[in-house]
Amino acid sequence: MSPPTGQAAAEAPNVQVMQLDTLITNANIITGDPDRPRARSVGLWNGSIVGVDDQLGALADSATNVIDAGGATVTPGFNDVHAHSVMFGESMIEINLAECVTAEQVYEALDSWCSGDNTCGIGDWAVASNYRPLQITGDALRIDVLDRVTRGRPLVIKHNSAHAYTANSEALRRAGIALTDPEQPNNGVIGTDTDGHVTGLLDENAMRPLQALIQPEPQALLQEALNQATNRYVSEGLTSVTDAGIAGGWIGHSPREFAAYQAARDAGLLSTRMQTMVTIDALHDVPGAHDDPEVQGLTAGVRTGAGDEWLQIGPTKVFSDGSLIGSTAAMSEDYHHCNHHGYFQGDPAVMRERVLAAAAGGWSIAMHAIGDAAVVYATEVIAEAQYLYGTPSMPHRIEHGGVVTTEQLTKIARANAILVPQPQFIAEFGDAMADKLGPARTELSYPAKRMLDAGIVLPGSSDRPVADGAPLTVMQAFVQRLTETRQPYGPDDRITVEQALHAYTVGSARATGWYGRKGQVRSGQLADLVVLGEDLTKVPDDRISSVPVLATYVGGRRAYGDSRWEA
Repeated sequence: MSPPTGQAAAEAPNVQVMQLDTLITNANIITGDPDRPRARSVGLWNGSIVGVDDQLGALADSATNVIDAGGATVTPGFNDVHAHSVMFGESMIEINLAECVTAEQVYEALDSWCSGDNTCGIGDWAVASNYRPLQITGDALRIDVLDRVTRGRPLVIKHNSAHAYTANSEALRRAGIALTDPEQPNNGVIGTDTDGHVTGLLDENAMRPLQALIQPEPQALLQEALNQATNRYVSEGLTSVTDAGIAGGWIGHSPREFAAYQAARDAGLLSTRMQTMVTIDALHDVPGAHDDPEVQGLTAGVRTGAGDEWLQIGPTKVFSDGSLIGSTAAMSEDYHHCNHHGYFQGDPAVMRERVLAAAAGGWSIAMHAIGDAAVVYATEVIAEAQYLYGTPSMPHRIEHGGVVTTEQLTKIARANAILVPQPQFIAEFGDAMADKLGPARTELSYPAKRMLDAGIVLPGSSDRPVADGAPLTVMQAFVQRLTETRQPYGPDDRITVEQALHAYTVGSARATGWYGRKGQVRSGQLADLVVLGEDLTKVPDDRISSVPVLATYVGGRRAYGDSRWEA
């Protein structure tokens, strides 16, 4: 007899099946289910959870495989609702500059790589990742030295913000960018010195000419990047991840990016469940009947929700402003130490029309908005979309929220939208962000507790590889809210470790439209579990990130861990 699933299973926990696939016993299970917060055993069948403890009845004696957890802690699988999986995977293939703290170390890394017969998978290009300009001390990068160490190869250095590149002269020449007094693009900046000579820095839309040269990226490269990324994910307890921008704009890698996801899944290269946000740049007018509304979407009317529990199309991603790290996020007032307040990525009126056309086509909206001016704009557009076209099957979202007032949180709640902050930014860039914002706005930056107080769903997210994406590390940042020099950053927005775990499980399931099937150890939900070496709710706050991940299960199968945890 096949067990019921979904709501039916939740209402009938004593499921009768012939035999459990796996029984995990002698465990400290944090279920995320308010009706049963803790349990000692859980039964799995056909990729789903049958029940816990007494719900299993005689089935507990019938399991094909019994795993004694030895008192280890088991939680629902972690779910990062905002990461960049292809970008993250490629960063493991490209020249890694994460540890470079001086320009000289950058030159040495590039020189060493370019002296060999190496490739990043894109022709003769040298591509470097994880460059963190905020941690560079001493002299800035010099384009003449970059030219020398790259030995004639074109070079692009990806900043960790994902909103800027640094390039050498050969790359700029190939992109048609003049090396002296270049024409500046709309909503972007080509860096120049006082004499008008290019420095190699390309901000925001200034990156596009280089992207036109190196994209579309090869499908084989995209698939290997996904293989690399998802292997790392499961080692950290991640069982679901949303890629926040594919197939178009400056964040995409290829118009065929979703096809690369499908091919990776077919080849068994996806270790985690994946949801993808198609950027609004990739959408286009889709004709319909005379009386149908004008909509934007993908050919054949494909929209949010297409796919299954392993691979799904999520919201469409819209970039309304830039980055806080780069001082390009749209603020209502000037940054603390300069006389500008950032800018929108495009004409707000044009962006609004495109967003409403996408919503008319059935798309949920995920609007990147970091500055408070951008958050106000995103909230208004999402509220209008919901008023015109109703509540979508997957919630509308505002990504980041670098500065959000309590009044704005109230309006976000009224719009039934979800805000997606990244607390790990505080741990890695908090000092610089506080310097740019000033004391008053720092207290309003990347909220958490204020979101919960306003009744807004709080999910778990990292924006990886912009910042560290290990879920336990991000949970620690949620709890501590300390900068890289251990300074408090908006301490009134601290949350408990239980709330942080809830964000990375139940909250993320709600944000991605999967509540009731993910996020809890409960009958009828997907058998996505994490086994931890300690109870993260009982360790000191500064040790949350060091709790070991012993095993990860996706769909009831061991995706990570040694043979002891085989299911």
